[in-house]
Amino acid sequence: MARPRRRPEELRSHRWFGVKDLRAFGHRSRALQMGYAREDFAGKPVIGIVNTWSDINQCHAHFKLRVEEVKRGVWQAGGFPLEMPAITLSEPFQKPSTMLYRNLLAMETEELLRSYPVDGAVLMGGCDKTTPALIMGATSMGLPFIFMPAGPMLRGNWHGEPLGSGSDSWKYWAELRAGNIDERAWQEVEEGIARSYGHCMTMGTASTMTSVAETLGLTLPGAASIPAADANHPRMATASGRRIVEMVWEDLKPPEILKPQAFDNAITAVHALSGSTNAIIHLIAMAGRAGIDLKLDRFDEIARTTPVLANIRPAGDKYLMEDFYYAGGLRALLAELGSQLRLDCATVNGRTLGENIAGARIYNDDVIRTRDKPVSASGGLAVLRGNLAPDGAVIKPTAAEAHLLKHTGPAVVFRDYNDMAARIDDENLKVDENSVLVLQSGGPLGGPGMPEWGQLPIPKKLLKKGVRDMVRISDARMSGTSYGTCVLHVAPESFVGGPLAFVRDGDLIELDVEARKLQLKVSDEELARRRAAWKQPELPYARGYGALYARHITQANQGCDFDFLHHGPSTPDPEIH
Repeated sequence: MARPRRRPEELRSHRWFGVKDLRAFGHRSRALQMGYAREDFAGKPVIGIVNTWSDINQCHAHFKLRVEEVKRGVWQAGGFPLEMPAITLSEPFQKPSTMLYRNLLAMETEELLRSYPVDGAVLMGGCDKTTPALIMGATSMGLPFIFMPAGPMLRGNWHGEPLGSGSDSWKYWAELRAGNIDERAWQEVEEGIARSYGHCMTMGTASTMTSVAETLGLTLPGAASIPAADANHPRMATASGRRIVEMVWEDLKPPEILKPQAFDNAITAVHALSGSTNAIIHLIAMAGRAGIDLKLDRFDEIARTTPVLANIRPAGDKYLMEDFYYAGGLRALLAELGSQLRLDCATVNGRTLGENIAGARIYNDDVIRTRDKPVSASGGLAVLRGNLAPDGAVIKPTAAEAHLLKHTGPAVVFRDYNDMAARIDDENLKVDENSVLVLQSGGPLGGPGMPEWGQLPIPKKLLKKGVRDMVRISDARMSGTSYGTCVLHVAPESFVGGPLAFVRDGDLIELDVEARKLQLKVSDEELARRRAAWKQPELPYARGYGALYARHITQANQGCDFDFLHHGPSTPDPEIH
C-alpha cells in the first residue's frame, strides 16, 4: 500500500528556505552565493550526506568518490544534497581507542542533522565504531535516514594464500615471536594483507555492524555484503541517494523500523555470522537510542537457538567477506535462517525484511552453511556470569579451542597494559598453558575507552612450546578479527571496583561456557577484605571531551553510551530567529 506523500510546505527545510521573512531571505541568498539556483533547493527535500572520509581513514578512502555517487542519486530523485563532513574514527590509527570517540561522532551526527535545514540523511560509514555511532546519532535526531556501508576490502594474499585482516596479523605475529618465520616473511605479510580500500574483510566488527545495519532494515537489500572495490558498490551508493528522497516524501522515520523485533533479528544475524563480540555493546547502545531497553541476557537467549551458518574467519576456517558475497551474501544467510527471524519488520526501501530476502539463494554451501549442516549448532557468542562478572562478560566460543571452554587454572594478573607488555615475554614469568591470563584496567574508564586489548598475547616461552591459545580474561574488548579463548567486557570493570580488581596471582578461576559461568574461587570474606583495602583511581581526564566522557560513560553491559543520551525524547528542532 502506497504511503501518503508530504507536501513541500511540510518539509522541515521549508522553515529555512520557504517562508517569506528576513531570515529565509538570508538563507536563500547564501545558497545563491554558493552558486546554487533557486530551482536546486526550492520545495525539494534537503538531504544531509554525513561523510566520514579522512586522509587517516583507510576504510573510507573511496568516500570522496562515493559521496558524489550518493549526490547523483539525490539529484536524480529531485532532492538537494548537502555533504556534511563528520569526525572520522579510524580503527588502527586513533588512540587510545576509537571506542572513546564513538559517542562523540554520535553527538556530532545528531547535532549536525538538528541544527541545519536537513529533511533526511545518508550516513556513510563502515569502519568499526562509525556504523553504530552514525546510527545512534541519527536515531536520536529522528529524521528519515539510510545507511550506506563502506564495504569490505578485497582479500589479502601472501605466497598464494589468502590473508584476513587482523586474524592473520595475530597469527603471524605469534609465529614471528616463536621464531617460525623471519622478518622478511613478516614484511611480506604486512605488504599483502590490505590490498584495497574498504573495511576489514574478516567477520570483524566492521562487517558485523554493517550486517547488523542491513538486518535492522537501515540499508538497501544486499548493501552490506558488496566489496568496496566492486562496481556494484557505487551503484548501491547512487540507489541509496535516490531512495532517501522518497523516504523523506513518505516520512519514513526510525521508529517505524527500529522496533524490538528488528533488534532480535539483528542479534540473530550476529550469532549466525559468529560476529564480533563488540556488536553486543553497540546494539545495546543503538537500542537505547530507539527507546528499547535491550538486556545482555537477550543475546544469550537467542544464541542458544541460533546456528552459526557463516564459515568466515576468524570463527570459520578459511573464507573471507569476498567469498561471502559470491556465495550469496547476507540476504542468502538471512533467507536460510527463515523462520528464526521476524520477517514482517519494516525496512528503508518500504518493503518488509521477508520481501527483501525472498528468492535469495546460497551459491556455495561451504561458505554459507545450511541449517542442517551448520558451523556450530548454537553459540556464536555467549554471556557469562559469576562472582567475577556480576553484570556479565562475553566470549566467542567458536573462535576458541574447544578444550578450554571448560577450564580451571591459576591467575597470572597484569595491573594494566603496560605491566602486561613489560612482563609477558619474561622468561621468569610464572606461567604455563594451564594459567589464566588476567588484564585489569582495560574497561571504559580504565583504558580509557575500553581498548581492544582483550586478546592478550601468549607468552613467548609458551609459543615456543607450541601453545597457541589460553584462557584470557579482561574488562577490555578485543578486535572482532581476533580469536582465542578470550573472556571480555567483564562488568563492572576493575577501575570502578568490580571484582576483577581484586584478583591476585595464583587465585583459581573457573570458566565453564556451557554453564555460562565465570567464577573466582575465592571466599566472599576474602573478597570483602580485598575490597576494603582497594582505592578508587583518579579519573583519567580533567578537561575537554575526555572529562565529559569520564563523568557520563556507562558500563559495557549498558552499551557504553553516555547516561544523558541513552534514553529520552528527541530534542526539539531549533527556533529560527
